[in-house]
Amino acid sequence: MVASSGLTAAPALAADSTTDSFVQWEDAKVLTASTTEGNPGSMYWVTNRSTGAGAYWRSGITGAGIDIALIDTGVTPVDGLTYKGKVINGPDLSFDSQSDDLRHLDAYGHGTHMAGIIAGRADGARTVAAWNDDHFLGMAPGARIVNVKVADAVGAVDVSQVIAGIDWVIQHRRDNGMNIRVITLAYGTNSIQSYEIDPLAHAVERAWESGIVVVTAAGNDGNGSALRNPASDPFVIAVGASEAAGRATVADDRVAEFSNCGTSRRYVDVVAPGKSIVSLRNPGSVADVMNPEARVDADLFLGSGTSQAAAVVSGAVALVLEQRPELTPNQVKQLLAEDTARYLYNAKSYCQGGGIINLWSARTAETPNEKASWQGYQHSNGTGAIEDARGKMHVYRSANGTGSDAKMIPLTGEVDILGNPWKGYTCKSAVTCQSLWDGGMFNGASWSGASWSGASWSGASWSGASWSGASWSGASWSSMTWSGASWSGASWSGASWSGASWSGASWSNDAWSAEAWS
Repeated sequence: MVASSGLTAAPALAADSTTDSFVQWEDAKVLTASTTEGNPGSMYWVTNRSTGAGAYWRSGITGAGIDIALIDTGVTPVDGLTYKGKVINGPDLSFDSQSDDLRHLDAYGHGTHMAGIIAGRADGARTVAAWNDDHFLGMAPGARIVNVKVADAVGAVDVSQVIAGIDWVIQHRRDNGMNIRVITLAYGTNSIQSYEIDPLAHAVERAWESGIVVVTAAGNDGNGSALRNPASDPFVIAVGASEAAGRATVADDRVAEFSNCGTSRRYVDVVAPGKSIVSLRNPGSVADVMNPEARVDADLFLGSGTSQAAAVVSGAVALVLEQRPELTPNQVKQLLAEDTARYLYNAKSYCQGGGIINLWSARTAETPNEKASWQGYQHSNGTGAIEDARGKMHVYRSANGTGSDAKMIPLTGEVDILGNPWKGYTCKSAVTCQSLWDGGMFNGASWSGASWSGASWSGASWSGASWSGASWSGASWSSMTWSGASWSGASWSGASWSGASWSGASWSNDAWSAEAWS
């Protein structure tokens, strides 16, 4: 069978890039956030006062030509993400892929919020030069988002789906004019095995070795907690969350109390703003329905967590790579986390790594020496158990009955979500491995065939996807619960989701509950 890229018609890179040098807003509708300039969670504050992204913009660098793979809960075309060529749909590997009404779209609310922080750009934007606090822009407004959906309408996802999403990005990073240089992965499990054998850790290392910078969320279990997997892998960029003290400088910023710090053996590499960050609202999503207090206005929404911090860093990486496209992932990590990050005096060293990202310094800093930036850690061979990679994070299916009478059975053992045996990786060397999935679904590092359990990857094109604004077709929220820390105040980690259904493959009409997002 011919391998399918899973892409929905990828538009050409910024057709109007010659006029996209920097900021001018014209009379089309733009997103407006109240109290933005004085709000340390607004993207105005994050880009201009906290991270220095605006310094890149003023030199004509907005992330143009850089594609960022967002492996998450999908992306919905709300204002800020409908600018021409802003989003490309990759495969939908989630349980929602069986539904024409949900394929690629973010019924959960997490992925859309992330996409806005990374590369959001209000529809009224034409160039980027007279920007002020009334207009919404993400960290890298010239970059594109490649939407790789792995989690469903209630955030449910298995680690096997995430690995599949990473492998798809590696295989197709240059398809159809794409230039995927960054993966954003705000997902983490409490794996019970060493990263040196963990298959999820190995997957992110394969991406790293392929020239893709992998930005991961540290987790939201608290300062005394170890990093989630795959942030625990020392090769990738593990991001913790900082919070502002409310002043005009970052000198007295601190690490958020929910942010995982890690251990003496492996701790965060860098921190970025992650407390009450104002990004794009996804009306009718689980997050929006369950957390009305987080709504800023009709278009914007508050979110807190190392997820949001990882999104900030992903956008920063896109700016660096537009300026210096020759950089390797190791050099990018050296530049942002070690050479230029600003140390926070109100935080312990292992809770902040190099400190808070500092793009003012990064823009003019000397390019790190490639040999000096080399990371001499032991590589993961991926031969560990997929079950151990899950840790305590499982999805569930309903064996019989409905509602409270249903018996929920977890997906456990060495199988993927289709019930196919997981055979791990066969390795020719420490860094050259292939994952083998039975059933013809997966062959080495490339997807064979054009479908995922009978659902076309291409689905509806992004431009043709419909979003009704306040409601979703085909999804009922009455049976869905969102528990754990509040959206506006803390984290995604530790939440339990139930009530979603997936029809297709061997799990037809099974209900699942599962995983959390950082």
